[in-house]
Amino acid sequence: MSGTSPLADLPPCGGDARQGRGGCSAGQVANNQISPRPARQDLSEHDRERVLTVTRPTTDFFKAEQFEALSAGAATTIAPADRQVFSQFSANLPFEAEQNFKLGKALFEKLWVSSPSSTQASDGLGPLYNARSCESCHPRDGRGRPPEGGSGSTSMFYRFARAPRDDAEREMVAAHAALNFPDPVYGAQLQDSAVPGLAAEGRVKITYKEEQVRLADGETAFLRKPHYTVAGLGYGPLDPTTTLSPRVASLMIGLGLIEAIHEADIFARADPEDRDRDGISGRPALVRDAKTGTVTLGRFGWKAQSPTLRQQAADAFAIDIGISNPDNDRSHGDCTEAQTGCQALPTGVQERLGPVEAPDPVLGLVTFYASNLAVPARRKASFPETLRGKRLFYESGCVACHAPKFVTRRDASHKEQTFQLIWPYSDFLLHDMGEGLADGQQVGVANGREWRTPPLWGIGLTQTVSGHTFFLHDGRARNLTEAVLWHGGEAEKARNAFAALPKDDRKALITFLESL
Repeated sequence: MSGTSPLADLPPCGGDARQGRGGCSAGQVANNQISPRPARQDLSEHDRERVLTVTRPTTDFFKAEQFEALSAGAATTIAPADRQVFSQFSANLPFEAEQNFKLGKALFEKLWVSSPSSTQASDGLGPLYNARSCESCHPRDGRGRPPEGGSGSTSMFYRFARAPRDDAEREMVAAHAALNFPDPVYGAQLQDSAVPGLAAEGRVKITYKEEQVRLADGETAFLRKPHYTVAGLGYGPLDPTTTLSPRVASLMIGLGLIEAIHEADIFARADPEDRDRDGISGRPALVRDAKTGTVTLGRFGWKAQSPTLRQQAADAFAIDIGISNPDNDRSHGDCTEAQTGCQALPTGVQERLGPVEAPDPVLGLVTFYASNLAVPARRKASFPETLRGKRLFYESGCVACHAPKFVTRRDASHKEQTFQLIWPYSDFLLHDMGEGLADGQQVGVANGREWRTPPLWGIGLTQTVSGHTFFLHDGRARNLTEAVLWHGGEAEKARNAFAALPKDDRKALITFLESL
């Protein structure tokens, strides 16, 4: 992503923002009355017309669109759709770059150990932590799951936060100096593991209540509503104002291509005041880039709280594993000042290697690996049942948030991600998803009912790669039907349209999703 603020390159409002639903001006998005600018300064006029044509929503559901099976353009992998399919590198990655991809993969899978250790290049774990490696949270680069049926909780974590308490804290959030405020004792995340001699912070117990949903054709579906309690708190009670938000680890594929989408194309789909009156009011997540200090577009994470892959990786190293790095130098991880025993333990910083536990090039290689994990080719994209489901997906209004396609930047930082037609099925905006999915936790501009639209590419291979079919931010949905039926708020109209379909039509729509 470019180092400039997205506020310097925003689309105009209305009809000129033809890729958007309603479009909005820079002033409406940023709330500071910036005059409209050209939508994409990386394109010639000829290219701009090509992009508008190729990304225009289809109206022909009798055949697959051109290049539709290549979800990630030339980067799409055609490797066998087996358990390792999410771990392939981009098909157009140059041979000379494969070494860095493989080095990044080794570091992604690396198990860190506590300090002091004879393996000085691998120590520094924790002291409080959730996982010993990136791979632990993202097995085979796939989707996380809630702990049940004997599975561990490594691929699910729990964020702690409270809202601003006074004007000074509210100003910090408004100025993008803070996303929210951690628990004074337990910090930003519940750490359910600890190095020897230190107590873990606690564990979460999940109970579910079944809710029956009657569909229009008489079929019955069952949704499970989770309830979370924190047990075995090792450092006293939580602050009464602290909220807990469960999050499963996200899918890793296609992240570099998401970063290569021009900011203007995402802003063009924003409609915070619902000017087109379709009930959908997507908002961009503006966040501060920790490395450059600029306010920019957030596009990674369940609430779009991370502007770049590198920042997301740096924060995961520091908070999830407790490993400091050049972009987040917290060598005691999420340990707070109140946790004096944790603060007193040694770190893995080696003076001869630098001031952090994972010095360069570790963070850069892991970021490169994550940036080049390939999206698999579509299966059965031209089959009649898939096309029928695609039509129903469009007619139900799902594409209002799950925007099918983008063309990446001409000036993307990696040549292989430049000017690619990609099919992520997301607008990467924040949407109010209703009270049923609310976590009550503010994260920057995102309130407790808002979530970023997750991309859908690869969703049909979840069972193959991850061995489960749990969906949504906390894995409450046990299949795709349940996931759709949990949609509320801005998505309630589309959810109701799905619920009103006859059984065969619902099955066709799910078949389409499974082809992605």
